[in-house]
Amino acid sequence: MQAFWTVILLIISNVFMTFAWYGQLKLSEMHISDGWPLIVIILLSWAVALLEYFFMVPANRMGSNINGGPFSLMQLKIIQEVISLTVFTVICATVFKSQPIQWNHIAAFGCMIAAVFFAFLK
Repeated sequence: MQAFWTVILLIISNVFMTFAWYGQLKLSEMHISDGWPLIVIILLSWAVALLEYFFMVPANRMGSNINGGPFSLMQLKIIQEVISLTVFTVICATVFKSQPIQWNHIAAFGCMIAAVFFAFLK
């Protein structure tokens, strides 16, 4: 169950992370943040990123074999990167429709999946 909850918390944290990093671009695209000072955009992004940490830190603590979890640090990082790319791809395809996904993006994603395979290879 630790592996399951680790992955769920990582997914949630990456949703917040993606919106913290790229949500301001959507606000700009929609002309909502036109004229906002950069410091306001940064502070807004930090506020969203803080929510990310409420899920990321417990996921890493729960998932790490240092704390009795099922994953090594390398495995945790590679899982997080694949989840990050997956969440980003879903958000990009659904929220940022002006940024189409191309074949080379899918090929890069396949390389990340291969990285997971090799990270878990005994």
